[in-house]
Amino acid sequence: MASTQRNRVARREREQELIAATRALFDARGLQDAPIDEIAREAGINKALIYRYFESKDELFALTLETYLQEIHARMSDVDTDQAPVARLRAITEVFVDYGLEHPAFLDCALSLMRQPASELGGVVREGTMTRLGRAMATGMQHIVNALEAGSETNAFPAVKDPWFAANMLYAQAIGAMHLARVGVGVNFAAPGFPGVFPIDREDVRRTCVDASMVVVGAYAMPAA
Repeated sequence: MASTQRNRVARREREQELIAATRALFDARGLQDAPIDEIAREAGINKALIYRYFESKDELFALTLETYLQEIHARMSDVDTDQAPVARLRAITEVFVDYGLEHPAFLDCALSLMRQPASELGGVVREGTMTRLGRAMATGMQHIVNALEAGSETNAFPAVKDPWFAANMLYAQAIGAMHLARVGVGVNFAAPGFPGVFPIDREDVRRTCVDASMVVVGAYAMPAA
């Protein structure tokens, strides 16, 4: 029994080392771009051993995303819950948007996993990992849900019928907006029939993303540009 327990502890420690190595490479590069052999080299093991701990590269990335989500939860926990519901939701949204802009690799991880239907992702990521990832996502979204529910009595968010659905919508909307800020350009017509690009200002995206979140929940109409 003691030997089995030691093996479990050693396995968990190795998994954490590999997740930490993946996160370090993501943050150093500013994007999700870390081949398995580089992750293994960072952790000081043979890359073949990684697949003894993780079902797939997607699973390793999912657990790396969990670390980002835990940090987002910690930041959201600092938001004053005594604020009026609209101010509280704005503050939570600003925390999320600011974190995404600071951590582009978080956006990559989130988008990489979101591009797959849950049924497909479940084929390459173990159930336990899916549970951990789902718990981390829901823990962060709980801050949004709490703010929405706090405003239910005053009808602060009249467009919200299901707070959890709204929280998921706000999460996905913000991820897309932050990615636009990261790309830094939009597409237009430079001349009839000729596409062109124009610069996108990160602060404009940040402000619009927060305002758009308020519109989604019916807090107020989108202000004029």
